[in-house]
Amino acid sequence: MIHIMLCCASGMSTSLLVEKMIKAASEQGIEADIWAVGANEVKANAAKADIILLGPQVRYAQRKIEAEAPGVPVAHIDMKDYGMMNGKSVLKQALELIQTKK
Repeated sequence: MIHIMLCCASGMSTSLLVEKMIKAASEQGIEADIWAVGANEVKANAAKADIILLGPQVRYAQRKIEAEAPGVPVAHIDMKDYGMMNGKSVLKQALELIQTKK
């Protein structure tokens, strides 16, 4: 099972993207636990994550989030994919980054 945490300002704006990523994972037969949290909840959830993807509104906090989640890769969600709520593409990005970090 792959564990993907999305991080945004409050954890609410990425809810639709999470749903689309879960649907894409299901369609591809990928077992994934995907959830969204606000930037202030990263530390409490980091141990469960294989990767943390940042929404555009929290890009500025990447260094802080990396410090709160040592050993967990942190990356930005492509702005176009975020804006289009392209769950399939964001899932692909996450899977590629997880493979690269292994």
